[in-house]
Amino acid sequence: MADPTLPADKAELKALTDEGGGRGSILSDRSFWGIAISQFFGAFNDNLYKQLMLLLAIPALNADISEDSQGYATALFGLPFVLLSGYAGFLSDRHSKSRIIVICKFAEIVITLLAVVAFLSYASLGDLGTWTVLLLMGVHSTFFGPSKYGILPDIVSKSELPRANGLILMSTFLAIILGVVTAGVLKDLLVTENADGTLNFSRLWIGSLICTGIAVVGTVTSLMIRYTPPAQPNAVMAVSDLGIPRQIRSLLMADKPLLFAIIVSSMFYVVAGIVMPTVNSLGKLQLKLTSDTAVSVLTGGLAIGIIVGAVLANIVLKKMSPSKQVTLGTWVMFFALLALGCWRGGGVHLLGYWGALAGLIATGLAAAVFIIPLQVFLQKRPPAELKGRMIGTMNFANFVGILIAGPLYQIFLKIASMSGWPVSAVFWMLAGLLLPIAIAYRLPENET
Repeated sequence: MADPTLPADKAELKALTDEGGGRGSILSDRSFWGIAISQFFGAFNDNLYKQLMLLLAIPALNADISEDSQGYATALFGLPFVLLSGYAGFLSDRHSKSRIIVICKFAEIVITLLAVVAFLSYASLGDLGTWTVLLLMGVHSTFFGPSKYGILPDIVSKSELPRANGLILMSTFLAIILGVVTAGVLKDLLVTENADGTLNFSRLWIGSLICTGIAVVGTVTSLMIRYTPPAQPNAVMAVSDLGIPRQIRSLLMADKPLLFAIIVSSMFYVVAGIVMPTVNSLGKLQLKLTSDTAVSVLTGGLAIGIIVGAVLANIVLKKMSPSKQVTLGTWVMFFALLALGCWRGGGVHLLGYWGALAGLIATGLAAAVFIIPLQVFLQKRPPAELKGRMIGTMNFANFVGILIAGPLYQIFLKIASMSGWPVSAVFWMLAGLLLPIAIAYRLPENET
């Protein structure tokens, strides 16, 4: 029965999403596949380009680890999320989420074409051009995020939401694996050495052109998503929408479980934002890998683990309460990071390449078990008219975490360098950040 307090289009949408609306499985839902495939290609492009920037920021083999500038690239990518997530969340409530997704996909085509120009002009522009594109990719992802995640409760039933999140997460991290590994392959194939011994990155425009083609395909699949009406078509922009909107602040102050979930999610992204550059440096500077493809496979191990963890969370651990899943995931991450940090005399990594890969897969697996129930909680808990801004706030908090992760990674490297430790010691510092969450945080029972 339609809710008489809602406009007709919203009442119909609520009935459909609450009861399933006779749609059947999400596997036969054209709109679900439209968002899943569009997200897949977007994540591939983001991670290919970001991994390229991180690999280019690693110092020469015998340099001091504190010269690694990956943290600054990480912070630059996260900056737009901190500055614009509130506004992006407002827009996703004020306008149709499905239309915002399509607009963002067209913008992705333009940005990837700018990446082509940046690499072709690398000799004259240097990092200025490529890092500007990295910043624009962050801006694009900022506006894509609230609609991409906020639309799921609008197009799938509540009973299918955990499954939809799991499938989106798996496809996203499959895209991350492919994007990250492809970045290493492209760097190995396309980066050449100049006569003076410096590296020539200009041929990487070829990879960026491939990204443009992928962006075009993702734009076409975004047109498969059925129209969703605005949640708050008459919403008026306020100054507070540039940060955390007043309604969301009031909601968080009144709903402490929601507030704590946002804080824990942000802390998770601090750790996640540091892990990736640490893995890159582990491969290049401690394991002394000469192939960027092999380095990127290590990073891809995290995503492999997340895919496996998403399956576990949705099938094997389905009968375990969400709260217990979060706690289990935190403790497994903690011990996996402790193992990854170990080394023996001369800075030789205790686990070696294959052991490190296994440890990273375990870390990713635990991360999925941890983050899926937390993400579902953050999607379902807010009232319908605030979901877009809540997702925007979640993005804001998560990328405050990633923004913090950039300089914190540089601080951790400095601590390791001053102590005479190898880069793997950073994993121990990350385990220390997770310990309070493992001990003290519990997701509310029976609320996801």
